[in-house]
Amino acid sequence: MTSVAAWLRKQAAGVSALALMIAVFAIGHPTFASDATKAEMAGAYGFKPLTIAMPGGGPAKTVRKVNQAYKHIDAWISSVGAAIALNDLDGNGRDDDLVIVDPRTDQVVVTPAPVEGGGERYRPFALSLGSLPVTDAMAPMGAVPADYNDDGRTDLLVYWWGRTPTLHLQRPTATRFEAAAFDAAELVPNPGGTKYTGELWNSNVATVADFDGDGKQDIFVGNYFPDGSPILDSRVDGGVQMNHSLSKAVNGGRDYFFRGTGNGGFTRLDGVLPSDVSTGWELGATSADLDGDGLPELLLNNDFGPDHLLYNTSKPGTITFSPTIGTHEIGVPKSKVLGEDSFKGMGSDAGDLNHDGILDFFVSNITTPYGIQESNFTFLSTAKSKAELREKLRQGEAPWKDLSAELRTAWSGWGWDPKIEDFDNDGENEIVQATGFIKGDVNRWPPLQELAAANDGVTSNPKSWPNVTEGADIAGAQTLAFFAKGPDGRYANLSEQLGLAVPVPTRGIATGDVNGDGLIDFAVARQWEAPAFYLNTSRSEGSFLGLRLLHDSPSATGPLPAAGSPVIGAQVTVTTSDGRTFVGRVDGGSGHSGKRSNAVHIGLGANVTGPVQVKLDWRDRAGQRHQQELRLTPGWHTLQLGSQAKEK
Repeated sequence: MTSVAAWLRKQAAGVSALALMIAVFAIGHPTFASDATKAEMAGAYGFKPLTIAMPGGGPAKTVRKVNQAYKHIDAWISSVGAAIALNDLDGNGRDDDLVIVDPRTDQVVVTPAPVEGGGERYRPFALSLGSLPVTDAMAPMGAVPADYNDDGRTDLLVYWWGRTPTLHLQRPTATRFEAAAFDAAELVPNPGGTKYTGELWNSNVATVADFDGDGKQDIFVGNYFPDGSPILDSRVDGGVQMNHSLSKAVNGGRDYFFRGTGNGGFTRLDGVLPSDVSTGWELGATSADLDGDGLPELLLNNDFGPDHLLYNTSKPGTITFSPTIGTHEIGVPKSKVLGEDSFKGMGSDAGDLNHDGILDFFVSNITTPYGIQESNFTFLSTAKSKAELREKLRQGEAPWKDLSAELRTAWSGWGWDPKIEDFDNDGENEIVQATGFIKGDVNRWPPLQELAAANDGVTSNPKSWPNVTEGADIAGAQTLAFFAKGPDGRYANLSEQLGLAVPVPTRGIATGDVNGDGLIDFAVARQWEAPAFYLNTSRSEGSFLGLRLLHDSPSATGPLPAAGSPVIGAQVTVTTSDGRTFVGRVDGGSGHSGKRSNAVHIGLGANVTGPVQVKLDWRDRAGQRHQQELRLTPGWHTLQLGSQAKEK
């Protein structure tokens, strides 16, 4: 017995470590809802697929022409670029206009959302670059609707591989809503001419917010491949690289901010972020005021490296951020700590998932069993109040904890754009997520898994990457995920039960109420296939509050109606008579390549039938901050925000 006791004492450290590993596995190992539970939960939802009208174009491509150094991975390089947004572009008062980036034709298409019985409001059209310089080695990657020149009309920012972003401003004198109703302009000045010779960016994300609190919209642009890389120039062999690490790469393209100066003017700001933050391989970004100080924070999602939650320390005229790091706890690996994670961040969204009045985050990663099995992140806030949250952020701490395993949102596939919305108005948010990578006939998971185990010293060389050409398949049959919260507080993926499980890689998701019935519809950008639209036919489980929050000036003039200028960044807090709290915001384009409408939609649940208490928090055109409390009845409202909120 003595010898046994001595042996156990000697092995105590190892035994303790083994016990800890078993405990962590038991806590963190994802489980899934039963088929019976899913079938019962699915009864609350319904989505009807409708065809999106698209203009005619040239022959549809299935892969991009790429730099010769990338020829053996041209399918990999061709795996992004499908994007979608939903907004009110034609000024009819509804978010029923789609903006679609279609990699098959490299067009940026504006088309009406397919509403049953609505008739044809206008014919689909592709945006034109007009007289701006172009090359055949550039391709659009996404578009962000906003009023960029403060005239009350919805414009578009398009970001590209192979050039700097372009602005497409609605002409106030236009008499028809068509391609000619938009004038193209440069965001970054360049030498001009017919052939583009300006800075060579490879942008994969952009978002709009008033980052410095001066009342004017600013623009953030995140890049992927290093600046100057001729990714799509098939006449060139070289001058490109891949990520120099699979978990901490900081050799990507730089991030850029453009400070709005009003009436369509923007000043480029270089060096806003530290170099190791600015040069991640960016695929997603979410902007939202987290601590209630009137300044939006920024969450950056990086492929091959940690995401970054940046605390906003800006002053009017100057944009500054400080990095934050999540709390380290026993049993939580570093790879799941916000700001130090090593997973492949593809996109994110913010929403209050636990009704504590503080926004939480859902982050998409690669979560393929027997492939690359990381996990999504569902970061729930741990701060007890916004005051506590603000103090922790000031100290560099990000008080959010990943509970994806416990909530059953950890696994879905090769994740991309997520959107957090209440699709059935029951007062609980759902999460819809794009997934899938490359669709083909030849399974290329094995060589990819070999790459995942490679030394960081070789990954930056394209020659070290396995052949992934047209015809390769990596997660090509994965489908949309639709996470709904069950009675036990955990989520179930109801995609198959709801008819959303189409085995086609998807990229961006756009959400909004296209027909004004109070149910959120959504559209999906598919990589190398036609986009999809899903009309929400769910059984509404309760009432809702919908808010269109617009600046009170200017009033747009001209032959065509105008949507008005949304107060991007405005915060909404709703308190119901039974004490529940809901929060929402006017989003300026969070996610990967999908952009929700600028309207605020909050499902209230079945117990709310009368007016609710609504607190609004916004900045006017001059940067003055205002707060006002109103009592509003459920349904849609349009409010003009100046020094006070007035119903239109």
